[in-house]
Amino acid sequence: MLVGALLLGALTGCSDVSGTGDLDYVPGDGRVIEVDAADREDPVEISGETVQGDHLDLADLRGQVVVVNMWWSNCGPCIKEMPMLVEAESELPQKDTEFVGINIRDLSTATAEAFERSRGVDYPSIYDPGSETLARFGSYEPYSPPATLVLDREGRVAALINGPVPSKTTLTALVEELVAEESADG
Repeated sequence: MLVGALLLGALTGCSDVSGTGDLDYVPGDGRVIEVDAADREDPVEISGETVQGDHLDLADLRGQVVVVNMWWSNCGPCIKEMPMLVEAESELPQKDTEFVGINIRDLSTATAEAFERSRGVDYPSIYDPGSETLARFGSYEPYSPPATLVLDREGRVAALINGPVPSKTTLTALVEELVAEESADG
């Protein structure tokens, strides 16, 4: 796959169409990378404190398809896509899906919490201003916010979008396809 070429592992900026000029990062392009079940790596092991101060462990969500969105409150594309993520989360079946954010840049939980509240985000976000959790995505480590990963019921990366999600339909179709595929298998 082209995954190795697409994933640079350098978290340095916020994705937009033109990048950041001389600040040496590659902006996400919103391309969807789907990972065949046979090619998926080990389950992602991420846990931490949420923006609201609760403990969250992705292992506790196994059995559901989990959408993980990496964001921060001053990222223009993150701001733009958040209403679509909130809408997608409300439309997908709650018994089969969970949404989780990872806030990677805000200097305080108060800033991150205000962002979530102002945009109607009711799913939890792990607060990780040092971006330590991102390396745990293995070969699918996102390199620039926003990025969205879809984990299968076993907690393995099944899809990655580096950059803004192209559309709500793109995201919901990915999740619904994975839910259907795994329901048929299990």
